[in-house]
Amino acid sequence: MNPERIAPWEWGVFGILVVAMILVDLLAHRTKRGETKKAAYIWSGVWVAVGLAFGLFVWARHGGTSAQEYLGAYLIEKSLSLDNLFVFLVIFASLSVPENKQRRVLFWGIFGALVFRGLFIFLGLEAITRWHWVVYVFGAILLVAAWRVARRHPSEEASGNNRMVAWLEKRLPVTSEYEGKQFFKHVEGRWQATPLLIALIAIELSDVAFAIDSVPAALSVSHNLFVVYTSNVFAILGLRALYIALAKTVHELRYLHWGLAAVLAFAGLKMILSDWVHVAPLVSVAIIVTCIGISVGLSVRARKRDARRKAVLKDERPRGGRQEDVHA
Repeated sequence: MNPERIAPWEWGVFGILVVAMILVDLLAHRTKRGETKKAAYIWSGVWVAVGLAFGLFVWARHGGTSAQEYLGAYLIEKSLSLDNLFVFLVIFASLSVPENKQRRVLFWGIFGALVFRGLFIFLGLEAITRWHWVVYVFGAILLVAAWRVARRHPSEEASGNNRMVAWLEKRLPVTSEYEGKQFFKHVEGRWQATPLLIALIAIELSDVAFAIDSVPAALSVSHNLFVVYTSNVFAILGLRALYIALAKTVHELRYLHWGLAAVLAFAGLKMILSDWVHVAPLVSVAIIVTCIGISVGLSVRARKRDARRKAVLKDERPRGGRQEDVHA
């Protein structure tokens, strides 16, 4: 797809759809009912459906190849977004942010991410266009990211403190008390940041760090601004609902980091070898789905196996207790 073929009204359709969905999402979550886990699952499905529906729009306007590129970039960003959930958990846990206040932070954090992603994608495409060797740099970044993700288990970070949060708390005037859902509080004649502002800044900075990995990964699928940015936006917009739905269970996906590492490694190799090896967009989609699907499937299987073991140990516990009494 040639960027010059993207008509202004297509950007308009995209913009109107995004704004409309954000407004609907805000109205739907004005009450606490919208923050339930069941509602979060429903909204996650809605955002996925809207993202895939826009892929059909790309197909209708620009053909199957562009639609496949859109789907590949969307799946990469959606997959890597799962890694963001671990960071969100650590940030909110470090600041003891109540669940009913987390949605406001996530909303503004994701809104800022849309701006930063657009800037990163534009700069990345400009760099690739001007200097072809940048492709190899991006590929190397992805391979390093794959190695980094593979060697650490994300769930192990959930019990620790976030260094970024600690750094911000030392350098900003922060009150330990909340002022409703506000980011600032007036204390003794001066304004101080609430923990919500620290959480927001930490989430924004962490997203910038994630963009260093996810943007080159998306660019490994397509070099078209419209395809890459729209797919990223629809993947990111569903992140708030996805967090609420999976916040308490995502740490149980013990093998997810291997799937994410495989996706990053594939994207890096695809960029480095792009001058010699061509990977069709549909093949990229299949590889991404396979990597994430296998890692999630193995994680679910391991969780069920552990649950069965706990059930067996629970059933045997009284017998073990009597044996200990005999030995005693």
